Amino acid sequence: MPADTTPMMQQYLDIKAQTPDSILFFRLGDFYEMFNEDAKLVSKELDLTLTTRDRNKPADQRTPMCGVPYHSADSYIARLIAKGYKIAICEQTEDPALAKGLVDRDIIRVVTPGTVISSAMLEDSKNNYICSVYADSVAYGLCLCDISTGEVYASSFPANEEGLGHLQNELARFHPAEAVLSSGAWNTDGLVPFLKEKLDCLCENGGEARFRIGAARPLAEKQFQSGLTAVPPQDTAAIQAAGGLLAYLYETQKTDLSHISALTYYTAGQFMELDLTARQTLELTSTMRGKEKKGSLLWVLDRTKTAMGGRLLRGWLERPLLSPVQIARRQQGVADLVEDAITREELSLALREVTDLERLVGRVVYGSAGSRDLAALSAGLGRLPHIRDLLDHCPSPLLRELREGLDDLPELRTLLDSALRDEEERPLPFSVREGDFIRTGYNAKVDELRDLLTNANGHIIDMEVKTKEQTGIKNMKITSNKVFGYYIEVAKSQTGLVPDHWTRKQTTVNAERYISPELKELEHAILSAQDQVTALEYQLFCELKEAVCAQVDRIQKTAAALAQVDVLQSFAAVAAANNYCMPQVDNSDTLTIVEGRHPVVEKVLKGTPFVPNDTHMDGGDDLAAIITGPNMAGKSTYMRQVALIVLMAQMGSFVPARSARIGVVDRVFTRIGASDDLASGQSTFMVEMTEVAALLQNATRKSLLILDEIGRGTSTYDGMAIARAVLEHCADKKRLGAKTLFATHYHELTALEGTVPGVKNYNIAAKKRGSDVIFLRKIVRGGADQSYGVEVAKLAGVPDRVVRRAREILEELESQDWHPAPPAPASTEEQVSLGDIGGQTVLKKLRMTDVNILSPIEALNLLAELKQDLNGG
Repeated sequence: MPADTTPMMQQYLDIKAQTPDSILFFRLGDFYEMFNEDAKLVSKELDLTLTTRDRNKPADQRTPMCGVPYHSADSYIARLIAKGYKIAICEQTEDPALAKGLVDRDIIRVVTPGTVISSAMLEDSKNNYICSVYADSVAYGLCLCDISTGEVYASSFPANEEGLGHLQNELARFHPAEAVLSSGAWNTDGLVPFLKEKLDCLCENGGEARFRIGAARPLAEKQFQSGLTAVPPQDTAAIQAAGGLLAYLYETQKTDLSHISALTYYTAGQFMELDLTARQTLELTSTMRGKEKKGSLLWVLDRTKTAMGGRLLRGWLERPLLSPVQIARRQQGVADLVEDAITREELSLALREVTDLERLVGRVVYGSAGSRDLAALSAGLGRLPHIRDLLDHCPSPLLRELREGLDDLPELRTLLDSALRDEEERPLPFSVREGDFIRTGYNAKVDELRDLLTNANGHIIDMEVKTKEQTGIKNMKITSNKVFGYYIEVAKSQTGLVPDHWTRKQTTVNAERYISPELKELEHAILSAQDQVTALEYQLFCELKEAVCAQVDRIQKTAAALAQVDVLQSFAAVAAANNYCMPQVDNSDTLTIVEGRHPVVEKVLKGTPFVPNDTHMDGGDDLAAIITGPNMAGKSTYMRQVALIVLMAQMGSFVPARSARIGVVDRVFTRIGASDDLASGQSTFMVEMTEVAALLQNATRKSLLILDEIGRGTSTYDGMAIARAVLEHCADKKRLGAKTLFATHYHELTALEGTVPGVKNYNIAAKKRGSDVIFLRKIVRGGADQSYGVEVAKLAGVPDRVVRRAREILEELESQDWHPAPPAPASTEEQVSLGDIGGQTVLKKLRMTDVNILSPIEALNLLAELKQDLNGG
């Protein structure tokens, strides 16, 4: 090493070389320090002061550094993780007091976006997945894991274009924060851009070695205690993905991962499949504009009271069922709680007190838990007996099964409650290395050491009294100073009574000072009591942690049952509050909804009743519905409403309707709205056609298609031709024959009713009064007789003179002998309409004015002000 490189800096450089792609948090005393490029990066990203230890060197030779306090490092790490960085945590691995020379240090874990375990970095009601993807010439293998909860899922797909589409849909469903890809997956066209650009996922090329079957299978067999037998022997891709992910987790986490013990293997056909476009346009978990929960379907349905229930609800929403039997089991559970309002309300209150058992036990096994986590775990388990009692009267098979699964682990709770002190006096400490969390009476040695700490003077006085009695020395005392510590001071007149085994330490004018073996022993006990009791409490904590780790499987099963109970009560609460009905779900081709409502729109409407609409579709005469009508009339709302009701029904939820019969839908496709994909250089029309192509290639006769304004991104005739061809393909039972809702402005397409079997015309009812139009929001049979485009322009606030001119041009366009209209004549003096710019100001002021409280002079002043606005200032 260079002559001026210190041993500590060389140690840093050696450790940094092990993780060149991570920011190294290097523990020095009470701080994590960063040096060189890491320091520059972190100081910039976190706005920290950049400093140096080499102030005596020239500026260009100084080593940049910055640091953060170790006790508050989580908040800094969370901010860096959110920006997509990986953090290597380097700790001191030996006691500095015992070290000879440089303290040993090593990386204890690497924190990445997909391996976050700290509650401060996680969203309570959302899973945080890391995934691995393996690809070869035969198949794509996928494995996903949330290490904070221990959940693991695996599947595989054929290595072709259709299989890649299924893989991307599954990735969109789970939305992983991080992906580790085999070299084959890394080089698969479109996969890495999809992960990075569409899902904002950190991607890493994991190579091929960790994914080889010879390395992957032994890791999977060692790690998973259940679920591995469900993987077909020929499906090696799923095993390779699982093994590759485990290898990555072992390398980065360097700790016990025994809570990741149950693999869930699934195949296509268990859940409804939704692509990323459908998830976004239907706004299942977040809105398209604000990317926030409020305004989404999840926002409406989420009345869960536990973090576990919140995560499971999101999972059910992302993975609607395809089995009517499983759907009916959930529905019956919801129905029990809808009908029994008292049990539902009491259950809601009880669930509110339950802690996040899944993540608590995950942190215990992982090694990052503290005494607060153990206390929270015990408190959460303690609420379960009451919840079990509440479910005792529910007749549905699912709720009875879940009730039996609520194991409150009484032996473990008793152990934890007897060991951990109450928090009523003061909160439990943040770190288990600080001590002061073991309950008095749990361990005799702890009590003894604490007594020494709190009653040191009392013990010294007791020894003094005892020593006087044993030696007969009346004129003596035990005291202390910084030089000798504790000593016995005896007056010179009584030194003849001093026992031989005492050692004289000092002579003063009037006395002699001694120490005795008994006093030295007591002194050592007092001075070392704090270190001893802290070490002993940590040892007892480790024993408690092992007791919890031994029950991980029971706790995880209990948490899973509790989460289901929470989601069912949430569905019931929403259904009761919003007057939902229980739909009939079967394997028929029928889709019948009576007085259906949009679950989100009806919640955000304030003071305006939502207009319900009926829907009837089947595999015969009502296969495709052409919906015409102007913009703003409610076509898109109606079509989304139908799709959301289907999704809700297949989740097991009640639906916003008077009644409904839903034949199971295998996929929902949407083509709604217009947007340029600027990142990839695609126009609105190209994006639209790409989505239509994917829809036509992957839809089946059991799918539901939502198509809005197909073909509007190109010329009128091209657009109309494309729209008609797409509709004919969708409605043709020999080609596709899928249930289709098709909104269009091409009124010419209404001629397909009677020409193409299964196609029916519908429109949004509107009432015209003079030049004004009122949208009734009601879907009725038949095509729209006109588009009301000019009226919509007026409603949107287009100035009146422009609206009038549009009407003139429209009349000429609609005439048979159309010729270009002459330009509008210049107006010298024209009455100003309240639709003009000045008129808009007048309207705004009038709406804000309460004429009932104006005095005559105020009314005259206002009138003059309004006239001035109309005259342009």
